Amino acid sequence: MNKYEGLIIFNTAGKEEGIKEMIDKVSAEIATAGGKVETVQKMEKRPFTRIADKRHTSGYYANIIFEANGAILEVLRIRLGLNPDVFRFMFTVAAAPKPVAA
Repeated sequence: MNKYEGLIIFNTAGKEEGIKEMIDKVSAEIATAGGKVETVQKMEKRPFTRIADKRHTSGYYANIIFEANGAILEVLRIRLGLNPDVFRFMFTVAAAPKPVAA
């Protein structure tokens, strides 16, 4: 099992409440696909630097660190792509912590 980091941008156009439920749904998707969520870091709502659509000028960011095998990433990409609450997402391999020199 590898450790992955998922940066999720939630679509908050027209709705400011319900962020916790959106994050819980994504965490449940990861668990359903066979992953194990370790950490959820809620960030804040941030304006987009480059606006592609005037309806979406900002989004709520969350960082989810989870363990999974690489095969479920494609399943997660499909499921999150179909979720209307998710605006954008990106998965990367989480960097191993660097040892501290004594």
